[in-house]
Amino acid sequence: MRVLLLDAAPGELLDRELTRLVGHGLDVTLNLRRVGDPAGVTGRWAGRVEFTEVDLFDETALIGEAVRGGRGYHAVKSRAGAPLRARFLAAATDRGLAHRLRVVARAGAGTDHVDLAAAARHGVAVTHTPGSNANAVAEFALAQLLALTRALVPSNEAAQQGRWLAPSAPAVELSELTLGLVGLGRIGSALAERATALGMTVQGYARRSTHPAVRRVDSLDALLATSDVVSLHVPLTPDTEGLIGRAELARMRPGSILLNTARGGIVDERALADALRDPAGPPAAAAVDTFAHEHAAFASPLFGLPNTLLTPHIAGMTRSAMAEAALRCADHIAALLAGRAEGVPVVGPSSTAR
Repeated sequence: MRVLLLDAAPGELLDRELTRLVGHGLDVTLNLRRVGDPAGVTGRWAGRVEFTEVDLFDETALIGEAVRGGRGYHAVKSRAGAPLRARFLAAATDRGLAHRLRVVARAGAGTDHVDLAAAARHGVAVTHTPGSNANAVAEFALAQLLALTRALVPSNEAAQQGRWLAPSAPAVELSELTLGLVGLGRIGSALAERATALGMTVQGYARRSTHPAVRRVDSLDALLATSDVVSLHVPLTPDTEGLIGRAELARMRPGSILLNTARGGIVDERALADALRDPAGPPAAAAVDTFAHEHAAFASPLFGLPNTLLTPHIAGMTRSAMAEAALRCADHIAALLAGRAEGVPVVGPSSTAR
């Protein structure tokens, strides 16, 4: 069974991931485009895996690789969320290929980069690793919150320049704040446990799940109006796209903070930028790790705003989380290709799993 590894886990984890895939008896082609030490990797793995080099965010290039030589692949694995849309899926499942695509696998939770409806039409199973980065993202959200409430970034910048920047007002402690969680899946629940342990009051709005330590709020509006910090933990779906727009931002408390480690499309970035520029309106600050346009297309109206903390989609990138995702993803690919689907998470067109 042929597998195209679009972007392997970084550093030493790459060897572990390849070892797991090859150990399952899979015929692996590794994309070297995002590999930090391509010479070292090819030296260690020559003769055991094949190599290619393709821009995983270039659809035409991806299609070219998927049909190269008429061979095709049975499975494609991605980590960074390369867009796998209808055109790619149609080409990769063409009947003229020696090996038609059967599995798309994501080493991570979100699957919004895949056209799930098109995958279903072409008989392609889409699997992911929900929960593999829950602890990592929960910790990162707390780091975002601490960085903003304690003004760590501007304080560091001033000190690095030899300036003694005394705070204009005393900071708040986390135990003084109410945290509002939009979504109570694995990540939201992990954050709730940590925030509760730090003395925060935690409340949540979720359509399908609850958490025993979290006070349930019946509406998003009510959560926004009664939370000092709002943290987003829902998948990007047609229902959640643009969930936080101008009206929702206006309902937030004065002085409040918005955290987004979910998906960029959930927040209207232009509306958020306008709200943050208004000293009289909420929110007072925002920490954003996910954007509507990322990687080579990275752009945002939030650029340059002093009351923002912007990071390049790194919340889930810890050693433990990435190893868990990579190895579990390899196991899912092997199981699905062998016809052993029991226990493997498969995402359908209407799924909102995280």
